[in-house]
Amino acid sequence: MHPLEILEFPDPRLRTVASPVKTINGEIVKFTERLLFTMYGASGIGLAASQVNFHQRIIAIDISETKDDPLILINPKIIERAGEIESNEGCLSIPGFYEPVKRFSEISIEAINPNGDKFFLEATELLAICIQHEIDHLDGKLFVDYVSKTKRQLIRKKLKKTNSNRTGVN
Repeated sequence: MHPLEILEFPDPRLRTVASPVKTINGEIVKFTERLLFTMYGASGIGLAASQVNFHQRIIAIDISETKDDPLILINPKIIERAGEIESNEGCLSIPGFYEPVKRFSEISIEAINPNGDKFFLEATELLAICIQHEIDHLDGKLFVDYVSKTKRQLIRKKLKKTNSNRTGVN
């Protein structure tokens, strides 16, 4: 299996709002497997379909230490939220940068699994943070949207320089 290409900020495709998945079929199930494979290969704990230029509402998450507890959320929707937590967030689409972001510390969601079954999940702490971060991607939002405009421009500039050095283009 080949990993999918992860888009990097400031790629405008990261701002695309994802559409709901209408039908869960073999193609969607295969995509969720590739999304997990890509996330694990990039040493991530979460990856949204939008980050690999597939603009449907699908998220892959695995916050386990052993990377053997995958969670696939199709059409995830937060239905309850409470508390507040601040943590340094990073992102596979913004490699090498970590910034403090405030999120809800507890959330309840509804989603569909790859078998087409609707389910509910209560999440706290890291799982709640990760789900909110990935839902933001589906909504065309990035964690750098929570930092100052100046800091966001600095990150954009540094990533552009890193990317040009990687490709040999100045």
